[in-house]
Amino acid sequence: MDISVWGEYVWVFLILIVLEGVLSADNAVVMAVIVKKLPHEQQRKALFYGLVGAFVFRLIAMLIISYLVNFWEIQAIGAMYLLYLAIKHIWDKNKGKDKEEKEEKEAKPTSFWGTVARVELTDIAFALDSMLAAAALVVTLPALGTYEIGGMNAGQFTVMFLGGLAGLIVIRFAATQVVKLLERYPTLETAAFLIVGWVGVKMAVITLANPQVGILPESFPDSAGWEITFWAVMIILGLGGYIIARKKEKQKG
Repeated sequence: MDISVWGEYVWVFLILIVLEGVLSADNAVVMAVIVKKLPHEQQRKALFYGLVGAFVFRLIAMLIISYLVNFWEIQAIGAMYLLYLAIKHIWDKNKGKDKEEKEEKEAKPTSFWGTVARVELTDIAFALDSMLAAAALVVTLPALGTYEIGGMNAGQFTVMFLGGLAGLIVIRFAATQVVKLLERYPTLETAAFLIVGWVGVKMAVITLANPQVGILPESFPDSAGWEITFWAVMIILGLGGYIIARKKEKQKG
């Protein structure tokens, strides 16, 4: 086998790791917010079990990726769920609930397996975007071997599979770090929920640009203007929330 072919495979695999890392940044924040209400010792378990289930879904989805692309409804549901989380948090925060009622609500135990299910469903909604990008990238590789998996050359499928696995590892690590940050700076939680809502807007944009919906141009989610706007707002929300949270913690101290 020509060494240049192996070089192409290694290069695309490295690109997939970077791609998964970038696409998983917002995913990690959402998952951290979901598991944060669990007891500390259960948070890592919930992330682990949730992502194991999500991994199984990704594996199945990779086998039927050309068919799955038609299910824009999955991303639409994901967008609505994320927007619901953000709006509900801000509504409850500004509703002026008395302290006793709030403490009573927070004292109620959060369902572990319910949280695991939400982690899985969240990753499923996110996974479509990253898997389609990965599939579009690996199909440009030359065929390696004579076998096919899921309508794709075995070599191409293997690279996509390993890239998806690397992405889940990145999400798991990043979400754990975000949880620690939220525990250290509790007032950062509002900024985190604003980011969750903004990610919901991103998923809504992807849904509206789906050819079967056709409200936005199909190329809009990948346009430079939208990408710059999305990441600029993400950075502003993240850094702004962090600066405000640190100031409030110092005032308390």
